[in-house]
Amino acid sequence: MATDDQAVLYRQDDHVVTLTLNLPELRNPVSEQSVIEGLVAAMERMNADKSVRAAILTGAGSAFSSGGNLKAMAAPGGNADAPPIENRLWYVDGIQRIPLAFERLEVPIVAAVNGPAIGAGCDVACMCDIRVAGKSATFAESFVKVGLIPGDGGVWLLPRAIGQSRARELAFTGDAISSDTALEWGLVSYVVDDDQLMDKARSIAQRIAANPPAAVRMTKKLMTAGQDMTLDRVLDMSAAMQPLAHATRDHREALDAFVAKRKPNFTGN
Repeated sequence: MATDDQAVLYRQDDHVVTLTLNLPELRNPVSEQSVIEGLVAAMERMNADKSVRAAILTGAGSAFSSGGNLKAMAAPGGNADAPPIENRLWYVDGIQRIPLAFERLEVPIVAAVNGPAIGAGCDVACMCDIRVAGKSATFAESFVKVGLIPGDGGVWLLPRAIGQSRARELAFTGDAISSDTALEWGLVSYVVDDDQLMDKARSIAQRIAANPPAAVRMTKKLMTAGQDMTLDRVLDMSAAMQPLAHATRDHREALDAFVAKRKPNFTGN
């Protein structure tokens, strides 16, 4: 099943949703309004659907995402011609909704990077919890190459993925790195042959989905919040959430299955 505009395809298999950026003729730019609306709607849909336990994000065609649509920016009446106040609102009401939607996403999401992830496309990959790359994938925080800054939160996202020094190198040079370098730098967890990419991403997503879903959602919420919290606040939040986990039927099922030495059957309750 797809979103209304077909710019972001939504397919669910068992407990795993696969989202596909679906503007291959434009190399899947995330600055398109249809993609923004499609991604935000997909995140909200997954949060509301408790049958969803994990997700995958990939791109149609040969690219993961080219980032911004430079031709649209350069066209008469595009961003290059717009007054600053209009451009500010274009970001706030447009592409900046994507990182906020990802931050609110309750289920873990795996980026299956099937080709170039450039500019905002690299940042969208960083918005995902886990990143897997095909050998042909490349990554570039290339905004400076076209006289721009990362307007979608890249200066917050990229250093958390690979550390300040390497993030600044990518942002200041705009240079691209290969999938092997991305693996060495910790930007991705795995590099696989292109034809094995989705199998690897599905394997990770299915391993996540096999766990009690309420505990997984709470763990993700705690890890996201913990990036900007002191230890005492994390401990306090953990102490508040853990009794909720203890009260779930899935926790009791896990204990009973452990004692009986059988495979647990988690229902999400």
